[in-house]
Amino acid sequence: MSERPLRVALDLDGSLESLGDSMTDLADALEATGEVELVRWRSGSPPAGPGEARVRGRAMWSAGWRRGLGPAVDRLLGDVDLVHVAGRLTPPTRATPLVVSVDDLRPLRDESREHQRVRALERVVAGGAWIAASTRAARHEVLAVLAADASRVAVVPPAVPRVGAHGDGRALVVNVTGVLQPVLDLAPTLVDLVAPLGGRVVVLASDQAATRLRALGDAVEVRPRREARRTLGEARVVWHVSDGARFPSFAIAALGAGVPTLARATAVNRELLAGAAALVASDAEVRPLVEELWVNEARRAIAAAAGRARAGDFAPARAARAYLTLYREVVRGWGP
Repeated sequence: MSERPLRVALDLDGSLESLGDSMTDLADALEATGEVELVRWRSGSPPAGPGEARVRGRAMWSAGWRRGLGPAVDRLLGDVDLVHVAGRLTPPTRATPLVVSVDDLRPLRDESREHQRVRALERVVAGGAWIAASTRAARHEVLAVLAADASRVAVVPPAVPRVGAHGDGRALVVNVTGVLQPVLDLAPTLVDLVAPLGGRVVVLASDQAATRLRALGDAVEVRPRREARRTLGEARVVWHVSDGARFPSFAIAALGAGVPTLARATAVNRELLAGAAALVASDAEVRPLVEELWVNEARRAIAAAAGRARAGDFAPARAARAYLTLYREVVRGWGP
């Protein structure tokens, strides 16, 4: 006899992905399984779509929830089997199991540690919450920082949306996440490389990074992250420049679109991208790899095929299945 559908309260405010609303993609994929009844809600903002639950007093409780304190959110969401929080707020629960997704490690790292975020996670973990880390490398970092039972820290990659690109654009798209200096150092050389080939360099970056990047002049086009989807549609090659603190959704979306991609050889990138993206251990490797991936059609075809195959591992339907397995494990193990 099949198990009854789980009633899960899923926080849609968890998406930090510039390519699209990945939490809504996950919600849709979960419902498509027919094994989950979702209560869609938002921990940090008002309802944004039809059918989303309104959490009474949300704005009032948000300051406490940021610290893992305040009223138990399950008392505000009605009859649910599990609450899944994915944003920066970490509301506690009282009578319902809690899963917290952690896909951004920057607040946990020494150089930028946010003690409020760490303490909030420690509080909910002490109350029996499970942590869903996005990679094995992320799980290792979470366990090193939080006093968590290793059996309650699972690895569940987030959903990565498909992007309608074809890899035959004329842009070298540089996605900057946490590491800026290699781009500042190499951008003039890369402009000199792709310009004679009819290409241009387009950099996606935060507002803070964009200020420094604009000092490079008009030869480098700088765009905000909200234009990531459109920009990926113009890419011929992607260079993903990150510090390994975030799940590399942009790089995976590029692979799924058949765009040859190179990335720094961080622990996270080695775990997720090796064999599909070209990983570089030194910035000196970037220019020759960009040239190879730009002009060598055989290499481009191999990279596109490998990338599409790897990206399939992170499709919303795959993420939904992984989360459903975790939900059932958590609910089965829940008890006083």
